[in-house]
Amino acid sequence: MDMWHSGLIVPLGSFVMVVLMVAIVSVRKMREKELEAHRELRLREMEHEQKIRQMEIERARLELEKAKMTKNA
Repeated sequence: MDMWHSGLIVPLGSFVMVVLMVAIVSVRKMREKELEAHRELRLREMEHEQKIRQMEIERARLELEKAKMTKNA
């Protein structure tokens, strides 16, 4: 027990505290990057769905015009 009272606890505790703080900050930054990647992916997915809907609307409009032209001919 004399080893713990000889001044080893404070430097060791300080080192462990710094390591924990760095680890916590690193995990937090990694989590923020992960959330940002998920947001970006969801945004791209929504944009893709919107483009698909617009293309379907355009296709339906063209089919309607084609049907009108064949009906009048």
